[in-house]
Amino acid sequence: MDILIFIAFGISLWAQFKVKGNFSKFSDVLCSSQLTGAEVARRILDRNGLYDVPVEVVPGTLTDHYDPINRVVRLSEPVYYGRSISAVSVASHEVGHAIQHKERYGALVLRHRMFPVVNFTSGIAPFLLIAGFLMHSLNLLGLGIIFFSFAVAFQLITLPVEFNASSRAKNIMVAEGIIRNDEEHGVNKVLNAAALTYVAAALISLFELLKFVMIFFQSNDE
Repeated sequence: MDILIFIAFGISLWAQFKVKGNFSKFSDVLCSSQLTGAEVARRILDRNGLYDVPVEVVPGTLTDHYDPINRVVRLSEPVYYGRSISAVSVASHEVGHAIQHKERYGALVLRHRMFPVVNFTSGIAPFLLIAGFLMHSLNLLGLGIIFFSFAVAFQLITLPVEFNASSRAKNIMVAEGIIRNDEEHGVNKVLNAAALTYVAAALISLFELLKFVMIFFQSNDE
């Protein structure tokens, strides 16, 4: 099990490297439409009737996200002002989340409802697990595993949310003429690398959970 966690961790590091590498590479490739990330986000939002969802710039790189509570698309400076394949890809992906929110996409709704619970359980789980190991308490260890499982479930539910947002982004960009067909390769490179980071994170958490479960049952048999 340790080797599986190690492999998943290696995939995570590789995925982060690919995200930064592909984003940087295609940041130098001008999009044929020559629209900025902010202009692309605004156009897609308006096309989908989301006139009341603002597009804001935030500092940093790869800090782009959709805020479902305040219903705001926030783009990092390189994406907001950029006219590259990377900029329009990331901007479209984040707008994809806004469209999911409007349409009440099942996995996104479930993730939002789980967030308060996961925010609590993920903070408590490590302490319960450590206490369970130190005190040789199966009750604490079992409770820690249950709490940790909520975080794992949250990450697994995140996967279809992210893949769906990327799929929406690609289809919309082509339909709106934001990219040409020959630019889809670059878009796929940027978005697929980002999706891989979520897959790696989910694998790490899943393997860790399985490890704790195995320890629990082994301890129970002693």
